[in-house]
Amino acid sequence: MRKLICIPLLMLAPVAVAAQDIATGGTSLPAATVQSVPAAPQLRFGYLSYDAALKAMPAYATARQNLASLKAQYDAETKRSEEEFNEKYEEFLSVQQELDAPILRKRQAELQELLDKGVSFKAEAARLLAQAEADMYAPLRSELDALLAKLGRERGYAFILNADGNALPFVNMAYGEDITETVINLFDK
Repeated sequence: MRKLICIPLLMLAPVAVAAQDIATGGTSLPAATVQSVPAAPQLRFGYLSYDAALKAMPAYATARQNLASLKAQYDAETKRSEEEFNEKYEEFLSVQQELDAPILRKRQAELQELLDKGVSFKAEAARLLAQAEADMYAPLRSELDALLAKLGRERGYAFILNADGNALPFVNMAYGEDITETVINLFDK
């Protein structure tokens, strides 16, 4: 019976020694049982000035020109409205002493209405210009984003960062690559 108990204990001894070596950091396991862990791939990324790349696009100049033309139209209408108000106000000032109270109040209300319309138009024009700018540049941004995605896949980047606005105060050049000029040169072709 003693022999039957000793045999299983002798069989467990190598397992206990291996477990102790692993727990203490030893490597007494046979080489065939140790598997090598593949090294993690090195993280690579690109960064660029998105604004510089956007401005280098051929369609950017056209969009900017269209936006400037639209802004000029809104500015001209704002100026016309202001001139109309100024004329009526000057006319009102020259005759206000001679007007009856009801006519005076009516003219003041007309002037206030013109002023309110002018202020309202300026606010609406600013909103419309901002929307027009977003609409004009949206296709350019989509095109640039698609180009960056393609470039990122080709070069094996994990991601591409926009370095505008001091959003990237430090870049380790061993991991990151400035691709601004590369992207700009793609538009020159």
